[in-house]
Amino acid sequence: MNIDQKLHLFDDKIIHWMRRVGVPFARFALFITYFWFGILKVIGTSPATPLVQSLLDVTMPWIPFGTFIIAFGIFEMVVGIMFLRKGMERLAIFFLALHMLMTLLPLFILPEITWQGLLTPTMEGQYIIKNIVFIAMGMGILAHLHPLKK
Repeated sequence: MNIDQKLHLFDDKIIHWMRRVGVPFARFALFITYFWFGILKVIGTSPATPLVQSLLDVTMPWIPFGTFIIAFGIFEMVVGIMFLRKGMERLAIFFLALHMLMTLLPLFILPEITWQGLLTPTMEGQYIIKNIVFIAMGMGILAHLHPLKK
């Protein structure tokens, strides 16, 4: 076997292994992120708290922040758990889509917090923009689901 054949064989093995573990790893990564960030909100140590409060003040000022942040944290924890449970993927991805729509809002309605200049996000803006990765992971998981039976 020459070096080219060995390289192709190695490439084949890596690709097949990634196909086997890629989706479970994406599901686990979303669980870890959602659960971890959620529990930080519940226990009151989330660095996102000021951003969440600013967004709530602009969008739903009638909701008490203390109640909202705990409910929001629990919501994130539940979504995380849903990514681990077989059969819950579609619902988890639906909630991920809703969550992503809400988390993108500060880029547009709180520009003083999320942008420091033209196309230059603040740390908070970067935190939001990286959610594109979560959207892509959700799309990848959804793409590997079997269609619903008629």
